[in-house]
Amino acid sequence: MTSAHSTAPVSRRRPYPSTSLRWLLPIVLVLFFLAILIWLPWQARQMESNERQEQLIADTLWVEQTIRFQLGRDEESLRSLGVEISTGHLSPALLHERMARLLKNGHELLRVVWLRPDGQLAGSSDPLATPVELSPSSKATADITRKTRRPMYTQPEAQTPNQSAAPAAVLMDYHVPLFRGDEYLGSLVATYQTSALLDEMVPWWFAQDNQVSLVDRDDKVLARRAAAGPGHGVYTHKRALDLPGASVTLVTDSVKSEPQLLPNLLVGSVIVLSLGLLWSLLALWGHISRRLAAEGALRQQMSFRTAMENSLVTGLRARDLEGRITYVNPAFCQIVGYPAEEIVGKLPPMPYWAPEAMTEYEARFASVLAGKVTPQFETIFQRPNGERVPVLVFEAPLVDNHGKQTGWMGSILDISDRKRIEELNRQQQEKLQASARLATMGEIASMLAHELNQPLAAISSYTTGALNVLDRGGEVDCTILKPALEQASAQAQRAGQIIRSVHEFVKKREPLRQEVAIPSLLDGIRALIELQARQSYVAFRTELSDDLPPVRADRVMIEQVLLNLTRNAIEAMQHVPPAQRVLRVVAEYDKDSGQVSVAVIDQGHGIPEEVAQRLFSPFFSTKAEGMGMGLNICRTAIEFHGGALSFRANPQGGTIFTFVLPAVLAVTEQET
Repeated sequence: MTSAHSTAPVSRRRPYPSTSLRWLLPIVLVLFFLAILIWLPWQARQMESNERQEQLIADTLWVEQTIRFQLGRDEESLRSLGVEISTGHLSPALLHERMARLLKNGHELLRVVWLRPDGQLAGSSDPLATPVELSPSSKATADITRKTRRPMYTQPEAQTPNQSAAPAAVLMDYHVPLFRGDEYLGSLVATYQTSALLDEMVPWWFAQDNQVSLVDRDDKVLARRAAAGPGHGVYTHKRALDLPGASVTLVTDSVKSEPQLLPNLLVGSVIVLSLGLLWSLLALWGHISRRLAAEGALRQQMSFRTAMENSLVTGLRARDLEGRITYVNPAFCQIVGYPAEEIVGKLPPMPYWAPEAMTEYEARFASVLAGKVTPQFETIFQRPNGERVPVLVFEAPLVDNHGKQTGWMGSILDISDRKRIEELNRQQQEKLQASARLATMGEIASMLAHELNQPLAAISSYTTGALNVLDRGGEVDCTILKPALEQASAQAQRAGQIIRSVHEFVKKREPLRQEVAIPSLLDGIRALIELQARQSYVAFRTELSDDLPPVRADRVMIEQVLLNLTRNAIEAMQHVPPAQRVLRVVAEYDKDSGQVSVAVIDQGHGIPEEVAQRLFSPFFSTKAEGMGMGLNICRTAIEFHGGALSFRANPQGGTIFTFVLPAVLAVTEQET
């Protein structure tokens, strides 16, 4: 029993809070529904009232602009007529015709007259018009316009015009002062009837819905048009016409009353809420459908993007503004040899940085942190096994869809194959140059033997003579023996110089760029050039400027170019008279371009047009025994040094081959 009594109160109290909470939500929903039933019609009524007021304001502004536009057209026409009157180009008949045309085109105009300074009528739109008597305010306006020389309106007032207007009509004059130089010719006066302004310029559809009035600064009605009766004073608006000299305001009063509430508030609200609920369900269904479609398209796009990135052979690497790697694709991992999980999220130094390029990496990373990046550069990556990989890196800012930079995006290309091809091309070029040098030496071998014959024979003669002197016995006269030995030594040095030139020219070596003086370079091969020139009875001359700076070049390659060009020039003069066989080498320095130019000038047969088009093509030659590689190798060698090789016709006959090389001074200035 005790247990039963103790548990009973607890079982009675538990449902109470549950029941109150159960009914709390429906009560709140009902109150919310009633609040909506009361608020919706009131809000709709308020919105309709605001829309009517806004529409009235817009229509009033349009009517005001229409009236002001027409008055502006009339003002422009009257000022133009005043200018013609001031110049005296109008006859009385033509003046009347112009005034009558203004009156015909502007139905709001009552009359147009020209009044002289004494008030006498000088011209009118009506040929039968009687003298015009202006009102005091109009006369005052005429005096003001005369002093200011500016057109002006009079304040509208009730007047009795001299024509057929209604008695005591509200009229408004527009005065245009007329001057010829400083001479005052009177005033051109156009009279408006305010009621005509509303009748002519307010559209009928606007007058059917609104009472339109023109009032002055004291709200006195000057004219009124109410086609549908007086306005109710609920929706009104005022707009000043902004006329110089006159204060006229356009007042509109709508004939519409305030919107009424729905006859059956409850039924209308339920219908509106039901339609709103149905529309909400349809909108929710459409939103869900679009969201599912967008998610599907996103998944498809992500799959396509992933497949595309995985199939690229170009490595992609994304970094944030701190240099931390945020994304890499499989191609990048394949280039560096590290999996993505070992790279993504790491800050420099990176595991794929080569030790020998560590300083370069750190300097470039510092520039990245400073917001600067090199768009394109070559560097070396190191794989885990120590293998070096030459790469070409393209860097660009990584920008989000709001235009804000979030990091840097890099594209990495493995250029190992390109480097191998470049090395093979370089080796092939060196072989071709060596072959060309050997071919050149083969051509001058016979001449070389003949040339060496002379110093060797002279050495033999001088040494034989010295031996004969010694064989005589007795005391040797040094004054006789010394000149013979000196001549033998000089001839031996000459022969040695020829042998050294040939040895330096044909031996195989790596290209070595160094500062080379053009005169020194010519002295090194002068013996070979003169050897060929003497065999063909060609005079060899050099013209070198005194201010020639050195060039940075491989000495042997430039010697090869000069030997090829001079040999071609000598061969081109084989069939010209001996007196014209002159070979000149001219070297000059151009300070503006910072280049040294070397010209090889001959007076031979020249180059035909059909040959000139293919002159530098590989394996093209006009010689039966030629390989067609000489000029091609020359151009490649010059371009290797950053120069250019060209040719042109010699005005004196023959051809001028010119190559230019950057001077050491110009290179230093650019680096500085």
